[in-house]
Amino acid sequence: MATSIEQQAKGKKDGEIRYLTPLNIETTKAKKYCRFKRSGIKYIDYKDPDFLMGFVNEQGKLLPRRLTGTSLKFQRKVATAVKRARHLALMPYVGDLLK
Repeated sequence: MATSIEQQAKGKKDGEIRYLTPLNIETTKAKKYCRFKRSGIKYIDYKDPDFLMGFVNEQGKLLPRRLTGTSLKFQRKVATAVKRARHLALMPYVGDLLK
């Protein structure tokens, strides 16, 4: 028994971890695409608060691009549309239980 452990230790470098089966770790994440570019939407309507609620969290803050996957151009348009909808009282500025 001791000889088999010594034989295994000979082939092993210091600090190296060897596995019997390779680990199945995905290092590539799925690419996020802008939903507006994919659908061909050119204008974001500020009069549609139900659609704009998808870009706002429970507190009423705008969600960042890294979470929604929108491009910079359309993120600016979404921000402008949300601000216009808030100004016209179509959407609340702050909401405790928004969703």
